[in-house]
Amino acid sequence: MELEIAQSTPTAASIAMLVEERYGLGKVVESEFLRRSFNQVYRLGFADGRRVVARLSADRPRGGPNLQFEAAALDHLSRTGCRVSRCVPTADGQIAIEAPLPEGPRALMLFEHLSGEFTGDAAPDIEAFAHGLASLHTAGESYRGPASLYRLDLDYLLLRPLQGLLRAPTMTAELRPQFEELGERLHAAILGLGELGDVLCHGDAHGSNNFIVDDDAHGRRQAVFFDFDEAGPGYLAYELAVYPWILHPRTADGVLGDKAAQQWRHFIHAYRETRPVPDADLAAIPRFMAARQFWLLGEYAGRIPVWGSQAMPTDYLRRQLAMLRKWETLELPL
Repeated sequence: MELEIAQSTPTAASIAMLVEERYGLGKVVESEFLRRSFNQVYRLGFADGRRVVARLSADRPRGGPNLQFEAAALDHLSRTGCRVSRCVPTADGQIAIEAPLPEGPRALMLFEHLSGEFTGDAAPDIEAFAHGLASLHTAGESYRGPASLYRLDLDYLLLRPLQGLLRAPTMTAELRPQFEELGERLHAAILGLGELGDVLCHGDAHGSNNFIVDDDAHGRRQAVFFDFDEAGPGYLAYELAVYPWILHPRTADGVLGDKAAQQWRHFIHAYRETRPVPDADLAAIPRFMAARQFWLLGEYAGRIPVWGSQAMPTDYLRRQLAMLRKWETLELPL
């Protein structure tokens, strides 16, 4: 009997050997497995001192990785002056290779290594993050490269994740219709807000997919961005909702504290200094915080074959339902 493999975890040493063979960057003298989340991420160091980050893409509820778009978008953003971690091509100019694994081939992609600190609590760092994100969106307006496989619309963010969530083994007959009704109300509420703006979204800009570094040329702090796995065209309001989503307590009785509220104000004021945000998009941000949570629940449901059903037990789902009901009337200070 041959066992089916949901997802294997290659060692850092084996990834190093594969990269040595296919990338022509010289000998790998340092390799480290950094994290296992939706994807698996490694850091590699070469004999000449160069370092890269290797991302081994995993199966996702959406489908395969958005490689062509991601590489082209990063190249475009870099050419327009944005600080991003670009794709590192193979020896023969390919943007990725396939890693042979027991569950089948998976895409391995290399990126430039960045150093710095994640966005902290200090106002200058938050403002640098917001200014940088606004600059990404402005630069994205002139992108004319390969089309994205995915659009960060309500089907992607809400409807499909909801269906995956409803099929989770820990979902109950009692909770299922309540989540369905909640998702339908949220969908209707967002549609009822009218026409909303689009940008080329980073897709996961919560402050820890960028570093804040010193810009010696201008004597101020600047954001450098990485991890564009979720990038694609989509709602501006969703993109701006990711930061307050990470700040807000994820409990039914959670209230945005004074410190978090001030961080949000620093962020949205700094963003609007660089790029305008129409009133309709501002009003939509709290609703998209709820959509973001539905997206996350759908991702967790899709990872059950790898993480197990107790990554989202029934009691957790019950608490999520109570929280999302409170978020139906959530407002953010300005």
